[in-house]
Amino acid sequence: MEASKEIAEIEKRVQDHEKRISELEKLLQAKPNSINKKISIKEFLLTRNLKDDQRQTLAIGYFLEKYGGNTSFNTSDINKGFRDAKIKPPQNINDKVNKNIAKGYMMEAVEEKDNKKAWVLTSTGEKIIESNFSEG
Repeated sequence: MEASKEIAEIEKRVQDHEKRISELEKLLQAKPNSINKKISIKEFLLTRNLKDDQRQTLAIGYFLEKYGGNTSFNTSDINKGFRDAKIKPPQNINDKVNKNIAKGYMMEAVEEKDNKKAWVLTSTGEKIIESNFSEG
């Protein structure tokens, strides 16, 4: 008698699991595009604590590397990032990049890009973006 109770309990649990799995599968099938949908640069920047042009420049560089497929970026790329996000670009992007370099967040890339000086984020720069500028 005791064994049949255990078997019944196991069967009930399996049925419950099957039901839950089936419900999850229905949810996934109902919204297939939302899983693979790309984030826009504007959406990304809105998730960051960007209180000035210097942070915006760093975040745009991060976005270009992580989501844009860029191995490096130049002033034209940063300028386009600002415009794509519908944010007025700073007058001197090089100055913002140099300030990020001074903080150790960016460094010059090995090769130029489109005959212009190019940069990449350092691991410190990546971490500061990923921590949303939590320097603690």
